[in-house]
Amino acid sequence: MQSNADILRSLFDAALQAALPDGKFEGRLPARPKGRTIVLGAGKASARMAAAFEDAWSKIGGSCEGLVVTRYGHGAKTRSIEIVEAAHPVPDQAGLDAARRILSLAKEAGPDDLVVCLISGGASALLSLPAEGLSLGDKQEINRALLRSGAPIGEMNQVRKALSAIKGGRLAAAVRPALLVTYLISDVPSDDPGSIGSGPTIPERVDPDAALSILRRYAIDVPEHVANAIRANAAAGDVPGGVVHMLATPKMALDAAAQRARELGLSPLILGDAIEGEAREVGRVMAGITRSVLQYGEPIKTPCVLLSGGETTVTVRGKGRGGRNAEFLLSLAISLKDVAGVAAIACDTDGIDGSEDNAGAWFDGELAAAARRKELDLDAYLTSNDAYTAFSALDRLIITGPTLTNVNDFRCILVRS
Repeated sequence: MQSNADILRSLFDAALQAALPDGKFEGRLPARPKGRTIVLGAGKASARMAAAFEDAWSKIGGSCEGLVVTRYGHGAKTRSIEIVEAAHPVPDQAGLDAARRILSLAKEAGPDDLVVCLISGGASALLSLPAEGLSLGDKQEINRALLRSGAPIGEMNQVRKALSAIKGGRLAAAVRPALLVTYLISDVPSDDPGSIGSGPTIPERVDPDAALSILRRYAIDVPEHVANAIRANAAAGDVPGGVVHMLATPKMALDAAAQRARELGLSPLILGDAIEGEAREVGRVMAGITRSVLQYGEPIKTPCVLLSGGETTVTVRGKGRGGRNAEFLLSLAISLKDVAGVAAIACDTDGIDGSEDNAGAWFDGELAAAARRKELDLDAYLTSNDAYTAFSALDRLIITGPTLTNVNDFRCILVRS
């Protein structure tokens, strides 16, 4: 019989495999243009997407050129598409320089050219070109404040669009009159194309007042010049957006994990691919569902796995080393205490949980006893947003390195008795 750790890792690996772009361009390629094929992109998965596109495009005799920006350490080997790396989640000068070059390449495209845009989660920070009247420092300060605030990703991206000269369909406007084809890997609830990477090629009417309202709601200080720049940066949303293809989504990853669970003799239940909320609160809710499974066999009988995705948030109160997946998992473990027959894993599919070096963590029924032996106060670690340190001390971190994809969080609770 496989160990709990082996089962959990096997399910996570199945989800990751389903989220990769390899082999997913075939059957979705446009006709070769008379002119150039220019490939542009941004995101944590964009380098792997560029390599996969090159392979597929070469099979139909196509050549291409272009530029893609990804997170530091998330590069991939390509033949003709340049890969540059920049900072995430707080943008830096390298991201700004890349965004300027990408916008310039888009403006070069003529009526006989094809522009292919490769976008995945993380593009909002990586494709950082401040609107007129704003500096990189302005964007950095607001990004940091948003990350600490606990705001959900949808609201964060609304603000990012309002601060940007390239997001919210503005890159699509620069591409005209060339044909534009966008390929996406989704990391957002409902797979809304306009929310993935803040939609640089998805035209949208950007409401400055809505962005300012979000900043006020989270008590984020907005200097007057920033507010004025946001008000002056409204996007009309009437630009043609071209063709859009979705290569991978959170649901695809969960479906793959569910199929692997069936192969292992476990009944899977997908609780949702768009679960949001405060990480520790989601952990308590999931603990309640797990207890119901154990006590009543509802909503599913054991042995089973409860699968979920989405993106939780963490309102930072302490000074510990965290990550939303580790915080969710620590809350779940504390809520279940010494309940037997339960193991769980929670990881970010990009391989980086927050700003640490781990994808996430896992636990089983031995966790509470191991914490007592080491005299670790798990409640204190949770209070100080220090879940990383707790799981590191207990040797329960999951470290994958960059996975070169990103369909957001993967959570799995294994219930065997």
